[in-house]
Amino acid sequence: MLGWSQDELASAAAVSRATVVDFERGARIPHRNSLISIRRALEAAGIVLIAENGGGAGVRFGKPSGDGEN
Repeated sequence: MLGWSQDELASAAAVSRATVVDFERGARIPHRNSLISIRRALEAAGIVLIAENGGGAGVRFGKPSGDGEN
């Protein structure tokens, strides 16, 4: 949705590129702290993660809350 590369997401989340690659291909689930960092990076860029509420989980654009780096 953001058009970020794996390197850009890894940088924004302060995790390794391997963490992003493995997560995207379903090879492993990152450690809890890495997942939190990835979520915060996406949310700071304006992504809203919608919890399961009977209609299914989802993603939408919101207003970026970050410092404008990405």
